[in-house]
Amino acid sequence: HAEAVRWYRLAAEQGETSAYFNLGRMFLNGFGVSQDDAEAVRWFKLAAELASIEDGKAEAQHNLGYMYSVGQGVPRDYAEAVRWYSLAAEHGLDGAQYNLGRMYGIGRGVPRDIVIAYMWFNLAAYQGHYNATELRDTLEKTMTSHEISRAQQLSSECLARNYRGCGR
Repeated sequence: HAEAVRWYRLAAEQGETSAYFNLGRMFLNGFGVSQDDAEAVRWFKLAAELASIEDGKAEAQHNLGYMYSVGQGVPRDYAEAVRWYSLAAEHGLDGAQYNLGRMYGIGRGVPRDIVIAYMWFNLAAYQGHYNATELRDTLEKTMTSHEISRAQQLSSECLARNYRGCGR
């Protein structure tokens, strides 16, 4: 792994944006380097801001959402977590959509909104996220038929907009 880190660093110095995400992963997991959450955050932020989708932009945004939600390498900040998850969710990343559902479902970083939570779980489930269906179905048991109908409508509208501006 150390050799991979060396090559990723060289690529990053040349502006190769895919290297930013890969360096973030290496520091996050301690592959070829000492594990360093703050350094992982630094590389993920570069990837999230500068990389293309093909080069790990959405995954970096999702990772930043997680790191802010648990305070890993950065101070815990639920609103910042929601911001990063939202960016990744708009790129269609099912894990980010699932995590947004959780944030809305418990009101962490955003006002609690079970309709929006259901919508995000539904979108993640549609893409095959392994836990989203279960949480959506559990949440549904607490909702009125009108709330379920509204959440399903929002899901359809979101899909039609290719995940842009969902739940607003």
